[in-house]
Amino acid sequence: MLIELLILIIALGVVYVAASVKVIKQYERGVVFRFGRLQELTRGPGLTTIVPVMDRMRKVNLQIVTMPVPAQEGITRDNVTVRVDAVVYFKVEDPARAIVNVEDYLFAMGQVAQTSLRSIIGKSDLDDLLSNRERLNQGLELMIDSPALGWGVHIDRVEIKDVSLPESMKRSIARQAEAERERRSRVISADGEFQASRKLADAAHVMADTPAALQLRLLETVVEVAAEKNSTLVLPFPVELLQFVDTAKRIGATGEAPSAKPAELPDAAHEAAELTDAEREAAKLPASEPAAELPRQREGTAADGRRPRAAERSESADSDEESMLGIA
Repeated sequence: MLIELLILIIALGVVYVAASVKVIKQYERGVVFRFGRLQELTRGPGLTTIVPVMDRMRKVNLQIVTMPVPAQEGITRDNVTVRVDAVVYFKVEDPARAIVNVEDYLFAMGQVAQTSLRSIIGKSDLDDLLSNRERLNQGLELMIDSPALGWGVHIDRVEIKDVSLPESMKRSIARQAEAERERRSRVISADGEFQASRKLADAAHVMADTPAALQLRLLETVVEVAAEKNSTLVLPFPVELLQFVDTAKRIGATGEAPSAKPAELPDAAHEAAELTDAEREAAKLPASEPAAELPRQREGTAADGRRPRAAERSESADSDEESMLGIA
């Protein structure tokens, strides 16, 4: 009887020790409830004991949890339908609040992440979703971290993984990118033409100052063309040479040099003409006087059409007087 009682006591002791001794891992913390009341002391890693029946302990994992957010379909601010999925990295900082303040913090974090992702889709443009993801990640992290602070959970990182677009929108974006690349190519080509024209203008000024440079350039061009072993060689003909040939032909046809322009007459001839006019005005001899003397000349004309010698002598005397007046 004594032996059986001793065996019973040993068995109860073993059960008590097994129920009271708990092992907590390094990445875990133990939250103890005694008769349903939270104990302020959180059990650390290692071997710990609790009072069976009175105490109940829950272990909380402090490792970073990687939670994928299911793809959410929404309409962006510029009315484009997209599907966006993301991933959330978080960890528990306060095990007591994570157990007491929320029933299941993992499920709660998943729902908050999905809701925040839909909200960020509606507030963003398509271009931001495609190219400015860093700013969207920060905004999404702030939206999820706001309620998570009351649950003792810290959001470590949030990233948008993929943005799915309709096929029609993909084709539109491809056409837009192609047009943009074509515009850039045309701008670059026009800029190159502009720079080339500037350089050619500078070269033209140099050749104008040094005409021999044009001949050297012509010879260099001939050498480059001849190196290709072409059967036909085209040479540029200077326009100045054509003008010289045309002038030579005109001189050969007329037999005399081109007449000087009235503006190029010697100054002495102009002065003589002006002096004659001045003398005529001084002598009051109008330019129409010879026309007034025509009837008298006709009267002195013979019937056979010849003038008498006396008339010829009088006319010669008048002309001599006029010439003498002009010389004076």
